[in-house]
Amino acid sequence: MRVIAGSARSLKLKTIEGDDTRPTQDRIKETLFNMIQYDMPGCSFLDLFSGSGGIGIEALSRGAGEAYFVEKARKAVRCIRENLSHTRLEDGAHVMEMGASEAVSRLERQGKVFDYIFMDPPYRKGLEDAMLRQLDQSPVCGPDTVVIVESSLDTGISEQCLQELHIIRVKEYKTNKHTFFKKS
Repeated sequence: MRVIAGSARSLKLKTIEGDDTRPTQDRIKETLFNMIQYDMPGCSFLDLFSGSGGIGIEALSRGAGEAYFVEKARKAVRCIRENLSHTRLEDGAHVMEMGASEAVSRLERQGKVFDYIFMDPPYRKGLEDAMLRQLDQSPVCGPDTVVIVESSLDTGISEQCLQELHIIRVKEYKTNKHTFFKKS
């Protein structure tokens, strides 16, 4: 795994051994950021279920003003910090060692609003729907916020239980997909 573009371009990132995380493949990460690259400079980026931090680090490398990394696994948090140090992207990076729901609640109390919220929860555990319901009513998700959910191809993501967030795009790959949401 590596940083695709920006100030830390081509630097290799550490990953966590084992099956606890699934880093987004470089080609999928590149496609994702090609779709959103023009919005990156100065944006505020929230990376939920961060794993080794590759997505948030890519955002910082491409000019995001700040990125919040939310991960509860201690080994993964250590990996995120090492990757931020290796890429020299600690400025503007905020690592939150806690669950995603708790982090969103804390960020609400801080008055944070994000331009992009990316989440890549463990597959097939139903976490996507629970987080989307929370974000649907959360002030961290403003009228211009884009929420991106990475999931397996067979994960059904519905907007039926959502009042504000609506699907604006779905990009499918061989093994997974990105579903984009925005408030309307």
